[in-house]
Formats: sequence, structure tokens, C-alpha cells
Amino acid sequence: MPAKPLALDEFAALLAGLARFETRPFLAVAVSGGPDSLALAILADRWVRKRGGRICAVTVDHRLRPESSTEIRLLHGWLKARAIRHEIVAWSGDKPVTGIQEAARAARYQLLGEWCRAHRCLHLLIAHHREDQAETHLIRRRAGSGADGLAGMSAIREFADCRILRPLLGVAKARLLALLRLEQQPFITDPSNHDPTFERSRLRSGAAVLVGTDFETLLTRIRSFGDERAAHACQGDRLLAQSVMLHPAGLVVLDPGLVLSAPQKIAERALAAIVATVGGRLYPARRDQIARLRAMLAAAARRGHALGGCRFIVWRARILVLRELAGASEPVRLTPGESCLWDRRFKVALPVAACGPIGIGYLGRAGVAELNRTAPQLRHNDLPRLVYPVLPAVWDEKGIAAVPHLGYLRQGVVALPQVSFQPINPLTRAGFTVV
Repeated sequence: MPAKPLALDEFAALLAGLARFETRPFLAVAVSGGPDSLALAILADRWVRKRGGRICAVTVDHRLRPESSTEIRLLHGWLKARAIRHEIVAWSGDKPVTGIQEAARAARYQLLGEWCRAHRCLHLLIAHHREDQAETHLIRRRAGSGADGLAGMSAIREFADCRILRPLLGVAKARLLALLRLEQQPFITDPSNHDPTFERSRLRSGAAVLVGTDFETLLTRIRSFGDERAAHACQGDRLLAQSVMLHPAGLVVLDPGLVLSAPQKIAERALAAIVATVGGRLYPARRDQIARLRAMLAAAARRGHALGGCRFIVWRARILVLRELAGASEPVRLTPGESCLWDRRFKVALPVAACGPIGIGYLGRAGVAELNRTAPQLRHNDLPRLVYPVLPAVWDEKGIAAVPHLGYLRQGVVALPQVSFQPINPLTRAGFTVV
């Protein structure tokens, strides 16, 4: 029996089940020109017009194939004919020789997030469908992923710049193709989707594993993993709320008793979140590393432990989790009006009214020694002195201008930068969403 096209009222129900929107929503839709993203753009455009809102189709030109610019011009014409706004962002610079798909994926999400931030768009729609979900599960199963990875993709992911929504995650690809046939809408086929060099392409070519009763069983299994992940995430978040104080200077005070008395899986989930937040690494620590960390903390050893760019130090029946200076980013220099995300943890913005450039970096032991000479009163600050070296500090041509989290400001200094802890890995995230 031919697949039934996905209808607008069904699409509206899918969105309503995921999230709440503004009265007149503004949506960004990632559109490559392939059938899935084109179907999503058509449905999203109709949904938003009924609500007095607007969408923008955003295409990332990876500049990996010579024909990509021609394909994007073709896509632009299709969208223009439907009165859908279309913007293009390009992945510039050198491309890696190996791991190109992973690098392209990371670049794509970064560029889409930057576009959303620049245009103040909260909602970014992605066209992943149920076959994509199954392929993700199979790839992770082959890689030996744990239960969290086997849950596949969440229907919602929140980032600093926007939230990703995947309303089609439970929809069969055949229904999207049926919609395009009904609309008489052509689409672009990316040859890399059929390149056996890539694992996902090999899975697609062996599509027999993704049809029939076995496919439905696989989807049920994925949802079961998703429900388990969502439940564990809630338990982990409750444990973090009870046992952790997150300081705006980018450090954590941890109650080890609460963490170590929790079930092992939940405790390790909480520790992994702490390591990711304080360490600021792009990739999480391995499960076996987190398990060893928990065992060492449970042994109540007085010596410190290091993992993922963090140091764990016993302090007054608590554990301090600090940034490890050996793996931290070098200081950066900002001129008036500039801003940056420094060390993947701190948003730093220097006002236009500043008198001149400044440097931002960790205070370090040399900086602590200088403060001991110039501002001995800071020794009575509430923060333990062992955290002083990993506090953000501001320098100018005269030396240390300020240490915001110590309340130190050198006399005569004005127009300091704003320094706020905005780590790339927040301590808690939006819950895993199963469809």
C-alpha cells in the first residue's frame, strides 16, 4: 500500500506535543535540498502562516562538492516560488582530511546556531525522521554505546543559541516522499548518502534491516531506551540539585555523601555532568573513567583527583571541583566593544566605553602572589584560598586590574568587562524527549 502523505494537521499535532511557541512564531528550518528537509520546510511554512508567524529556511554550504553552489541556487528557486525566505551560510576555511562527516556535522550545527543567535530565533527545526533514528541506534550499537546512546536522538535539544526540535522523528520517510510527490516538488540527492565509505550510507544500502516487523521491534526497543534515559536524567538532575553548589566563578562544591549514597548509575551520571561543566571539554569523559573517579571518591582518599580538565579536592567534608590550569585556554586579549567565549566556559564582553584593551585569563599562582602584596585584605574573602589561582582575572598595562569574583578592583579602573559563567556544557539540560 502506498504511503500516505503527512498532513498539516498531523504535523501541527507533532509540534504541539513537543513545545510551546510564541503567538506569532518565528522558526528556522535547516534545509539541505533533500526530500526530508524540503518536506519539513513546506509543512512548517504552512503551519506558521496560519498563526501569523514566519519561517526562514537556512542552508549550510559545506563547500565540499563543486556542484553544491548550483544545487543551492536550484533550491533557492524552489523556495522562492513558495514565498519561503531562504538564507545561506557557508563553511569556510580548510577542511579535515579524515573524519569529514563528523567535522561537517559539527560545523553545520555551529553555523545554524550562530544564525539563530544573530536573528534572535529560538526554534531550529531539523528533519530527522524515524529511519534516521533507527540508523543512529544501529551505528551506536555497533560502536558498543551504552543505554543512553542506544536511545538515539532526542526530539528536543537546548543550546545556548537556540533549541533544536525534531518533529518528524517518529515519521516514516516514505510519508515525506509521498508529500513531495503530491506537491510535485523535486528535490536534490546528495551522492554522499550512497557512498559506502560512510557507515550511515552502508546501513542505508542494507535497508532490509529497517523494514517489516523487525523494524517495528527495533523502534520499540529504541523508545524503551529513551524512556529509561529520560527517567535516569530526572533522577540525576534531582541528585545534582541536592548535592551541588555551582559557583559563578566556574567551580563546584560537592556533597560527596549524597552523591556516593545514590545508585551507581545515577551517581556516575551526576559526576559526568560536573566534569563536563567544570572541565569545558568538547567531548564527555568515558564511562570507565567516571566509574574509576567514583570509586576513588568513595575510598575517601585525601589526595586530589583529576579528570576531564577538572581537579577534585577534599575540603571541609566537601569536595571542590576546580578547573585544571594545565588544560585551560591561554589568556585572551579584548579591545573595546569585543566579546568572546573564553576557555569554553566564560562569556566575556568589554564595553565600548573601556579606556583600552585588556587581557582575561586565570589568576594563577603568580597573580595570587601579586595580590598578596598589593591587596592583603583579600585574604579574608569567603572563598577558600586554594581556588584563587583558577579565578578569572583582568589585566591591563599596569598589571592586575580586577578579579571580579573576589570583589577586587584596582583603584582608578573603570569600564570593566562583563564576565559570566556560561559553559558549553550546562550542568543540567532539557530532558530527553521520546516520540
